Amino acid sequence: MLTPLDIRNKKFKKEFRGYEPSEVDSFMAEVEKSYERLLQDNMDLKENVERLNTKLEHYQHMEATLHSTLVIAQETAEEVKLNAKRESELLMKEVEIKGQRFMDEATSKVRRMNVEYEELRKQAQVFRIRQKTLLSAQLEMLKKDEEDDNN
Repeated sequence: MLTPLDIRNKKFKKEFRGYEPSEVDSFMAEVEKSYERLLQDNMDLKENVERLNTKLEHYQHMEATLHSTLVIAQETAEEVKLNAKRESELLMKEVEIKGQRFMDEATSKVRRMNVEYEELRKQAQVFRIRQKTLLSAQLEMLKKDEEDDNN
């Protein structure tokens, strides 16, 4: 690749009926300046491209990181939802079991209380019968005593 120094140092042979040396020198000076400007622009552009490529890599890395973070967040959200669903199902089953147990205990208690009620009712009936019998017997004794006193 030519450098501006190569252009500046370039010498042409002088020949009869050749180009005007001052015009060639002037043109070569312009070419040198243009070439130097182009080289500088090219170097600036290369630096800019390198800087942009570095930024691009940084942003691509950030994008990959964000993508993985998003995937992990989605997976975590799904897992949380699944765990919440499982937990609610377990709680519902537990509530159903406790409710059934409560109903069974209440039913059993009602049965026991009905049995106790029947037993107490029978005992009250037996007590009434005994009291009637006792009162009848005492009335009979009073009647007999009265009859004995009257005779």
